[in-house]
Amino acid sequence: MSDTVWIALFRGVGGKTQLPVKPLREKLSQAGFHRVATYINSGNAIVASDRPREDAHAAIAKLCAREFGFEKDIYLRSLAEWERLIAHNPFPEAAETGKVLHAAILAAKPDDADVTALRAHAVDGEGIVVVDRVAYLHTPHGFGRSKLADKFDRGIKVSNTARNWNTVARLAGLARAAAKEA
Repeated sequence: MSDTVWIALFRGVGGKTQLPVKPLREKLSQAGFHRVATYINSGNAIVASDRPREDAHAAIAKLCAREFGFEKDIYLRSLAEWERLIAHNPFPEAAETGKVLHAAILAAKPDDADVTALRAHAVDGEGIVVVDRVAYLHTPHGFGRSKLADKFDRGIKVSNTARNWNTVARLAGLARAAAKEA
């Protein structure tokens, strides 16, 4: 079986919750993951493994709990899934200004009514679209000033972790590079 390149997204890293990148890379490598990379100190890692998703996820979660006391949600997406996330972006015009577009990986499909209720908070030019288990938020006036963005985490009513489009693109590049090393 050949290796799958996985993008691991750790929910809630930053502030009081730290996941130091150099020790994380070392521990992931020691746990048998290959071509390990991290991107900024906000909970992003690339790993390659021949383990199925569930086994890779369980190994990463166990390692993070044991070594770093990190017990929050971890989302694992394959490079192929990440490429689909990029391809299905309903706001392609916003991709160039990557801080105003976010992709939130959802643990489950949200209720349509909750997405509709979130849309009520959008001001002119803002939008939210859910494709599969990804919510795309376009906040052209700034994510930090957006009421839609402010209400998103509680309003979507499913566990999630979001990355701005700059990070989405950078993780794609790191994952593609890891795939080429195989």
